[in-house]
Amino acid sequence: MRNLLVIGVILVVLGIASLLVPIPHRERHGIDAGGVSIGVTTTQRERVHPAVGAVLIAGGVLLIIAGARKTR
Repeated sequence: MRNLLVIGVILVVLGIASLLVPIPHRERHGIDAGGVSIGVTTTQRERVHPAVGAVLIAGGVLLIIAGARKTR
């Protein structure tokens, strides 16, 4: 099954990326009164929990192994 192999590689790449690339999160705090707007926008960059990345990588490796065994 070539599909399992491709999905496994995608999961491994996503798992590695989730460990390295932070995800930006924006919040806007303030008030709007008529045509006047007063506020502050804050941006935080948070990484995904390492357990999520490990699960993605492990699942991808398992799918790669399963895909390689099915093609033989």
